[in-house]
Amino acid sequence: MSPITSAELAARLGRWSAGRGPLYLLLAGRLRALIDDGELPPGTGLPTDRALAAGLATGRTTVVAAYDLLREEGRLLRRQGSGTWVAGSAPAAVPSAEPTGNPVFLHLLEQPDHVSQFACAGPLSAPPECRDAFRAALTRLDDGLGYFPAGHPRLRQAIAQRYASRGLSTEAGQILVTTGGQQALSLLTRALVAPGDEVAVQAPTYPGMLEVLREHAAVPLPVGDDFASAFARAPVFAYHIGVCHNPTGRTLPETSRREIAEAARAAGVPLVVDDVLAELDFGGPQPLLPGTISVGSLSKVVWGGLRVGWIRADPILIGRLARLKAVHDLGSAVIDQLAATYLLADLDALAAARVLQLRERHDHLCAELREHLPDWTFDPADGGQTLWVRLPRGDAGSFAQAALRHGVAVLPGNQLDASGGSTDRVRLPFVAPPAELTAAVSALADAWHGYAGGPAVTPLPAIAV
Repeated sequence: MSPITSAELAARLGRWSAGRGPLYLLLAGRLRALIDDGELPPGTGLPTDRALAAGLATGRTTVVAAYDLLREEGRLLRRQGSGTWVAGSAPAAVPSAEPTGNPVFLHLLEQPDHVSQFACAGPLSAPPECRDAFRAALTRLDDGLGYFPAGHPRLRQAIAQRYASRGLSTEAGQILVTTGGQQALSLLTRALVAPGDEVAVQAPTYPGMLEVLREHAAVPLPVGDDFASAFARAPVFAYHIGVCHNPTGRTLPETSRREIAEAARAAGVPLVVDDVLAELDFGGPQPLLPGTISVGSLSKVVWGGLRVGWIRADPILIGRLARLKAVHDLGSAVIDQLAATYLLADLDALAAARVLQLRERHDHLCAELREHLPDWTFDPADGGQTLWVRLPRGDAGSFAQAALRHGVAVLPGNQLDASGGSTDRVRLPFVAPPAELTAAVSALADAWHGYAGGPAVTPLPAIAV
């Protein structure tokens, strides 16, 4: 079995140092869990002591002690000159059905109270309008089974009207309601991709999309701004965030977005446009693109706990996706869908209030970074929820471990970049209140000042194919 790199293992270890107690015990505990859950199968070669220590920004003695402890337990085999590898699970181990090593999901699964969540982005609480919408929805519950695999008719119609009001004529039959935008991406990938197929993605991009591609054994085709060259490779589809890009916060000009859509159409490549953050552009609503597959959601404008998303596409594809969703869950929760119909009616006002709040917090985070971490560089965002920050030296993955030990969880750039680049970047959200942003930057500054790091790095360009 091929060995795992220190970067890959660091990603799977996630928040290993966030607990209390000696670091070697914390590291051994997390490695033990990965072995027992089947994420590190028998025969997996592990990084050398020095390589893993560098990747985790910790001392070599910590790694040596953790490895030795697991060797004594029979979970690892270690031989001088031959390396370290997994011996096997404990007898009572239960394999994990769906392992994931991406920190953005590990931070959701493991949330110690004393760690500030700077790895995830989204509204931190539901607005009053959300509660009002659920109260109203309770009065509109339908009789019958309540199964709507394609989505509740009222919500499908409301979403279609929303597109039409923004200049893109849409019928209810072009809408599939999903359990959040993440399920929308998963269903599309399942419908369009076979193992080994290439999918064109920006480098960097939304990490949840990369996880979906890994789950379906697809091959990410990393792209800079030159999507037209990528289309020559005939990927099965292309995934693009043109407005409020995650993670950079960049919005491409309308002409550039239309050129990408036209190039995709000419090449016969389906273009999946992620519009989940599009309502949060600081410059106001951006024109929608016809002839694309659009993914939307209420999670970023309203609240992540409202698991309502959707896909706008050709009715034939929508029918196929509805059949897949029926097998998956028979349809999203009716009460959530009915509440969403009320929220869509007020979405312009909700989005405007959210943008005003985010812009204030964006400016606050920018000011705090410039004052306390002046050697970190970034471009202000055009909208969305995150800044894409460059570290002047060192590796973002190892710094993320150092930050975790100071009580702040950040997402390192390599977890968002299929090209292998962005190793000098971290994604920082500006969704928290100003006081929490100030505290988080203070903790990051403390972590940075104590971080050994390496020499100054030269930024890696995005790969254009």
